[in-house]
Amino acid sequence: MLLPLCTRVANLENARKVSLMIRESSRMLRGVSRTFALSIEQLPPILREATANAYLLLRVSDCLEDHENMPANRKSHLLRLWADVLAEKEPVARLTDSITDLDGSDPEVHVAQNAGMILDWVQQLPAGLQEPIMTRVRRSTLGMAQWQDHGPFVEDEAALDDYMHEVAGRVGYLVTDLFAWYSPRIRERHEALMPLARQCGLALQTVNVIRGIPKDYARGWVFVPQTFMQEVGLTRETLLDPNHLDKSLLVTNRLVSKAVRHLNYGLDYITLFPRRFHGIRLSLMWPFFFAVATLDKSRGNANVVRSEAKIGRDQVKNIILQTRAFGWSNRWLANYYGRLIRPFPHPVSPVM
Repeated sequence: MLLPLCTRVANLENARKVSLMIRESSRMLRGVSRTFALSIEQLPPILREATANAYLLLRVSDCLEDHENMPANRKSHLLRLWADVLAEKEPVARLTDSITDLDGSDPEVHVAQNAGMILDWVQQLPAGLQEPIMTRVRRSTLGMAQWQDHGPFVEDEAALDDYMHEVAGRVGYLVTDLFAWYSPRIRERHEALMPLARQCGLALQTVNVIRGIPKDYARGWVFVPQTFMQEVGLTRETLLDPNHLDKSLLVTNRLVSKAVRHLNYGLDYITLFPRRFHGIRLSLMWPFFFAVATLDKSRGNANVVRSEAKIGRDQVKNIILQTRAFGWSNRWLANYYGRLIRPFPHPVSPVM
């Protein structure tokens, strides 16, 4: 039966709108993180759209949290305003009008200044995907605001875990919710996946902490626990002092060890997804194995405290090629993980 002309025109306009949304979100995503854009592109279409939009909403929060020229009290205020926007308590224009002074040529600022468009995109998704996106992003944003109020330091490992839970552990919950919506097979494993999702998030964030030590220090933040520094006779003032390089590396190696303890559970997280969902598994494998390779390069590497230790393009390509070909096998993944990283002490217990 032929649909009425007005219905066909409306359907065509909606299809064009969705197509434009996908192209623009992909462009914005690649602008802020080519690595995560590549991983998200491995997902089935509906999950690709949902995860891309969720990631962009989180980058709005990241922009407000990390902006180098913004004082902490303004960051905290804007993060709470953004949380109210996500809860539909405030119009998004209140946020975007408040950040017109920021440089829109910065890709992350561009995302934040277009938060209204991203929210429109999220509203095109099924209701079952919208709810976890809005709820999880809002909770993470409020956690960021609390840490801005706290100040630019972490007292001990528990405090570091709390910070990383807010900015990364909750992201693990979010993607797991989206994947469980997509498949009954994954939904059956949701309860078992959730604590592992948090551990995977903490692992990736610990790698970010290690990679970002000099850059974070330059903007006044030290995410290295004070107890780690105190145990080797360092302070935040002497952490990057070249005269104490041997002690600095003891501290960074301890962070590497911590990251690997979390990564051990991250591998369990990936392999718990049914092998038939190779695209979903690839989207998780790539950031995971990039982190593993980065850690192996970071151990005992003075560049961790001087500039940054990072893997090269050839290694990135090799990880992508190998996991595409063999990543369906859990046994192969375990062996590959073992080849990329050396053994570390016993892992911590996963906590929800």
